Amino acid sequence: MVPEPGIADVAPWQDFAGAACGALRFLHEHLGWDVWTVTRVIDDRQVVLHAHPATALPPGASLPWEESFCRLMVAGEAPRAATVTAAVPEYAARSMGPVHRVASYLGVPLVTADGELFGTLCAVGFRARPRSANRDLPLVETVARMLSTLMAAGMTPADPSPGPDLHPADD
Repeated sequence: MVPEPGIADVAPWQDFAGAACGALRFLHEHLGWDVWTVTRVIDDRQVVLHAHPATALPPGASLPWEESFCRLMVAGEAPRAATVTAAVPEYAARSMGPVHRVASYLGVPLVTADGELFGTLCAVGFRARPRSANRDLPLVETVARMLSTLMAAGMTPADPSPGPDLHPADD
C-alpha cells in the first residue's frame, strides 16, 4: 500500500537500516557535527553500521573497543558530551591513532531489550564546539532510545560486513 501524498514523508521506515540512516541524517541536518554514526560492539571491536555523511566511514569499518571514546562514555569514565575533547583528560589521553582528529564528541549507548550494550549513537567534530552544543544531548539520548526500542520490538540490524580497520596494528 502506498501512503497518501500528505503522509508519505512520515511513513514508517522498512527496516533498521532505514531508521538509523534517517535518524543520522536528521541529527546531522539539525544539530550539525561532522560525522554521525550508529555502531555495534562485536567482541573487542567497535564496528560502524551506518554513518552520515555516508562517505565519512564505510559500513564495517572498526577500531578496537578499548581505544574508543565510546568505551569511556559507556563505562562512565568520561561524559556523553565533550564540546572540547582536549579539556576532558580521559578523551585527551586518546589523542593518538584514529581518534587524533576528534576535537568534540557526543555519544549515547544503544541498548538491547535485555539491557545489554549493543553499540552507540555518536557524533564527532573535527573542531571544538560551543558549550551550547551540550544542549543537544537530550535529543540524541531520545533518538538513541528510539533506535534501541526499534531493536527491542524486533527490527533487527543486519550483521555488518567486515570493513577497514581504523587503527591497523603496527607492523
